[in-house]
Amino acid sequence: MFAKPQKEHEWLAQLVGEWTFVHECEEPDGKKSTSSGTISCRMLGGLWLIVESSGEAPDHGPWSSIMTLGFDPAQNQFVGTFIGSMMANIWPYHGVLDESGKRLPLNSHGPKCEGSGTCNYRDTIELVDNDRWLFLSELQDDEGNWTQFMTATQTRS
Repeated sequence: MFAKPQKEHEWLAQLVGEWTFVHECEEPDGKKSTSSGTISCRMLGGLWLIVESSGEAPDHGPWSSIMTLGFDPAQNQFVGTFIGSMMANIWPYHGVLDESGKRLPLNSHGPKCEGSGTCNYRDTIELVDNDRWLFLSELQDDEGNWTQFMTATQTRS
């Protein structure tokens, strides 16, 4: 029953540590905003990455979030969840590393930003170097086109 960490878990472990971030977002109405904060990443049993973030968004105030990421050998893919104090839904994640081994696209499905129905989302973790990584968020429109609406740069504290 006790699973053993694999190379995919080791990939996640690269994010362990304390980080600061800057988010650059584009709201559904086209308004652009920037926020900053901190992230603390730790491993749970060598199998799960727990990512706890907090910051302050202009016009919205303080927020916090928790992301979990692991690797499920039975599904041969990364799995996880995302929850945030600013939303009432849970985001389930699934994805596989790209060929470069530097980018992990995480697919999900949830409510559209403007509140009219649901759509596909993709959050991508991109390793830049040992002290920096990106978190890119995209949504898919009804025609199948992807639009990036957030870029977050994390820097090791």
